[in-house]
Amino acid sequence: MKLMLFGVTGGTGAQLLTQALTAGHQVTAVARDPARVPVTDPGARLTVLPGDVLAPGSWRQAVTGHDAVLSCLGSTDRRHPTTVYSEGTRNIVEAMRASGVGRLLCLSSAGLEVTSDVPLPQRLVTRYVIQRLYRHGYADMARMEGFVRSPAADGTAWTVVRPPMLTDGPLTGTYRTAENAPLERPKSLSRADLAHYLLTHVDDRRTHRAVVEVAY
Repeated sequence: MKLMLFGVTGGTGAQLLTQALTAGHQVTAVARDPARVPVTDPGARLTVLPGDVLAPGSWRQAVTGHDAVLSCLGSTDRRHPTTVYSEGTRNIVEAMRASGVGRLLCLSSAGLEVTSDVPLPQRLVTRYVIQRLYRHGYADMARMEGFVRSPAADGTAWTVVRPPMLTDGPLTGTYRTAENAPLERPKSLSRADLAHYLLTHVDDRRTHRAVVEVAY
C-alpha cells in the first residue's frame, strides 16, 4: 500500500514508520524537521516531505495517490492550549477529500473517558491527575473526535484509536481491542504494539467510522 504518515518523529510515529517500511509499504512521511525522521537508510520506498500539519500548503497536493493516511500527531507541551490534533486532522481530512483519499487512522487517548468498570483508584488518578495534567491535549483530542464524527468529515472512512498509557516495551502483536465501546480494565500498551495495530488494521472495513480502544 501507499501510505502517508504524520507525526513520524514521535515515539509511536517512529515505530509506525519503521514497521511500515519493513512490511514493504510505500511511505510518504511529512515532518517539520526531516532531519529528525528516524530512518537512516530509507531506500526507494520512503519519501520525506518537509511540512507542518497546521500549514497544509506544503503537503496538500502530495496526498493524491495514497491509499490511506495515518496520523500519530501529538503535543508534548502540557502548559499551553494546542490545536495540533483538531486543526491538524481537519487539514488532513480536507486534503484527503480534495484528493479522493478515503481512509484515515488517527490517535486519541483512552483517558478521555473513564467508565464505571475501571477500578476506583485508577478512575481517581485519571480524573484528578491525568486529565488535569494533560487537559490541553485532551481538550483538543475531544475537538478532533467531534470533527471526524461531524458531517464535515463525511466520506472519510476514519478510525480513531484510543490507547491507554504508552510504554517503550517490545512488539508483541498481542493486545485487546474494543470497537465503539470501552475496553474492560485497559492496562498499558507499547508504542510498538500501537503502531502494529494501526498498520495491520489500515484496510480493515470493520473499523471504518469507529472509535477503537487498544490495550493489554
